Amino acid sequence: MKMKLFKAISVMLIATFSIAPAISYACTSFILKNKDGSFVYARTIEYGYVIPMKVALTPRNHQFKGTGPDGVAGSGLAWNGKYAFMGLRAFDTDIIGDGMNEKGLTGGMQNLPVAAYYQNPTGNDAKNSIASYQVIAYVLSNFANTDEIKAGLSKIFVNNSKLAQWGGDTVKQHYTFHDLNGKSIVVEYVKGQMNIYDNPIGALANEPPFDWQMMNVENYLNLSPVEIGTKTIDGVPFKPRSAGSGLHGLPGDFMSQSRFLRAVQFSQAADKYSPDVPKVKMAWHLINMFDIPPGSVLGSAKPDAKGNYGSDYTQYTTVADAKNLTYYTRYFGGSDIYAFNMNDYDLNAKEVRQWNNESTSSYKKMK
Repeated sequence: MKMKLFKAISVMLIATFSIAPAISYACTSFILKNKDGSFVYARTIEYGYVIPMKVALTPRNHQFKGTGPDGVAGSGLAWNGKYAFMGLRAFDTDIIGDGMNEKGLTGGMQNLPVAAYYQNPTGNDAKNSIASYQVIAYVLSNFANTDEIKAGLSKIFVNNSKLAQWGGDTVKQHYTFHDLNGKSIVVEYVKGQMNIYDNPIGALANEPPFDWQMMNVENYLNLSPVEIGTKTIDGVPFKPRSAGSGLHGLPGDFMSQSRFLRAVQFSQAADKYSPDVPKVKMAWHLINMFDIPPGSVLGSAKPDAKGNYGSDYTQYTTVADAKNLTYYTRYFGGSDIYAFNMNDYDLNAKEVRQWNNESTSSYKKMK
């Protein structure tokens, strides 16, 4: 049985590594836990081409048109949103890549381009389905916590319909959610089956799927932020010449497996060893370490007709303070952080309100 499992994982990894470079949109997320059980959520969003997103406030009772398997808006499940939410809205549509609702439930979708395959509902089931890119909007507008998500998603279908703005392909993602009860889950659709995992460590990246990523953590249990110290071999003392010896061996590349491990290590260490540092401040320091600059990760082995390579880079970075309902964003090209507190806006507004991205950097001159 173990050999079959190993072979299955090997085949999956070969498929991942052989296909992923051309579609390697990298995202990383984690949470930091406050002493009172609340949390701060942080993530990056990377793509190889510009995905137009704007921060938007979607009010209560907003009408959504679910997309059925045929790809037509309105042919699937229609619903009126119960809760208002704020987040990154793509293509000036109700496609939400990341966000937080008025109950402090946060969530986002991250690429799962190889493993993701959704359900194939037909007949009346097709009318009770939504597209893969509508899951975040559906959850944030309808549910207050992860228990409600588990119950609610089991009553609908998520289909494989395609999106024109996504190159005419299915938007293949998996989804992370965190609530103010201190619970986190990951939702994945693999081989047409919905899988919901409890996620006590709160981190997520991309391929392979979440269960494999969690198993891989076991290969790095020796790592610790605590320094190794002096070790004596045959009477000869050896001492590390550099700080960071406890984390020696932690992968530092941009592959999703490596980013997941770093997200786990950094967030867990921050919660344990720096509990008094304000979590929003700490979240920005940590998420900065996942920033991918242009030119570091090329999405293809060969250039296009103009000699250009597709390059993944960090286009958006967000931090959400769930307890205080504050959503922070930073855009590529600037270092300024923009804060949006949901308590400052009309949650019963008649229309969606959105803000243009401003990639600005402010510098203070010292005298």
